[in-house]
Amino acid sequence: MTAPPTARIGPFTLGRGQPLVLIGGPCVIESLDHCLRLGGQIARVAREVGMPYVFKASYDKANRSSIRSPRGPGLEAGLEILEQVRARLGTPVLSDVHEPQQAAAASRVLDCVQVPAFLCRQTDLLVACGQTGRCVNIKKGQFLAPEKMRLAAEKVRETGNPNVLLTDRGTCFGYERLVNDMTALEIMRDVAPVVFDATHSVQHPGGTGNTTSGARQHVPLLARAAVAAGIDALFLEIHDDPPHALSDAATVWPLSELAGLLRTCARIREAVG
Repeated sequence: MTAPPTARIGPFTLGRGQPLVLIGGPCVIESLDHCLRLGGQIARVAREVGMPYVFKASYDKANRSSIRSPRGPGLEAGLEILEQVRARLGTPVLSDVHEPQQAAAASRVLDCVQVPAFLCRQTDLLVACGQTGRCVNIKKGQFLAPEKMRLAAEKVRETGNPNVLLTDRGTCFGYERLVNDMTALEIMRDVAPVVFDATHSVQHPGGTGNTTSGARQHVPLLARAAVAAGIDALFLEIHDDPPHALSDAATVWPLSELAGLLRTCARIREAVG
């Protein structure tokens, strides 16, 4: 019998029988001070709940709706900030990689390199990320069936890197709505440990014409359902001042409400095993 797949991010193992991991942070890097302050507060909440924690923030949001939307500090400055977060908070760090030539530089800082949903079929990017030897988190494209994510994982594993995660972040239903099929989590979990992205799943892409909108009030419902369905990590974009977040202001989860959500998810995880 084949052992269930596992993956490692820094000191943490993800997979069946392992603790539920929290991957969280601001959508985009806003400043070093903000990342340290917010990441430290998230880490404290995660410790209190007993969840291993991985800090997430993007150094470049290359897929913003509008050319005028803030993208972040860029590769070099962003990695310097993430390196400081990793060293000073003692947490593993994760960020998006958009181009194959970014992968090697990013891997010198990141514990996990993330392939954005829109890029999940880009062979050169997946191979470059796999060649770093770091954990590779592949987000399922909103346009893709969960069964097809096996092929994305294989592209990474063909490099000799077995360290793969698959993330569900909703599937297109019409033009400006995402829905979640909880059976997709189990389908993908046979391929690799699965992450559920609760905040991106409530987006309404292009909802205001120039920016993505969303329905943040549904984040707890989807997070609870995903934990009950069986996931290995919960992905949340978190902010201490959501209305003024530079990216995804409509869907980032408020820091002030994080502890309650995580405690509920922890209880569900304990109940379902």
